[in-house]
Amino acid sequence: MAKQYIVRLPSEERLLLLDLISAGKAAARAQTHARILLKADAGPDGPAWIDTAIADALETSLRTVERVREAWVCEGLDAALYRKRPSAPRMRKLDGEQEAHLIAIACSPPPTGRARWTLRLLSERLVELEVVESIAPETVRQALKQTSSNRG
Repeated sequence: MAKQYIVRLPSEERLLLLDLISAGKAAARAQTHARILLKADAGPDGPAWIDTAIADALETSLRTVERVREAWVCEGLDAALYRKRPSAPRMRKLDGEQEAHLIAIACSPPPTGRARWTLRLLSERLVELEVVESIAPETVRQALKQTSSNRG
C-alpha cells in the first residue's frame, strides 16, 4: 500500500528542523516530531525511512508517526511540531446561583417512590423548576463532583 502522506521537506524547513533538534531547547514532543519529519523525508536529502522503522528508532508509536506525517502534509510545519491551542475557553453551564439550586435539590428528600436522587431526576427537576432551559445529567454530575457537600 502506498503512503498517503509523503513528506518532502524543502531545504529551508530541513535546516530549521535540524537547528531545532541540535539546540535542544524545544519541548521534547516538538523535538521528537522534528526527528520524525527528518527521518520520513522522501526528498533528495532525506533518508525516506518507513514508518515502522521511524517508530522503532524514536521509541514512539506508529500512529504518532502517521499523525505527524498527516499534519505536515495537510496543515504545515507548525501543526506537525506543536499542539493546537483550544479555540476558546469553555463557558460554565451553571452559574453559582444555579449550582446552589442544584445542591439544595440534591440535599432534599427524593421524589416519592424513589430511594435517592439520580442524575437524570436532578436534571429533569432543574428544568421543571425553570432553573435552566436544559441540562444534561453529565453536567449535573460534574457540578456535584466539584462541591464538597455531603448528601449522606
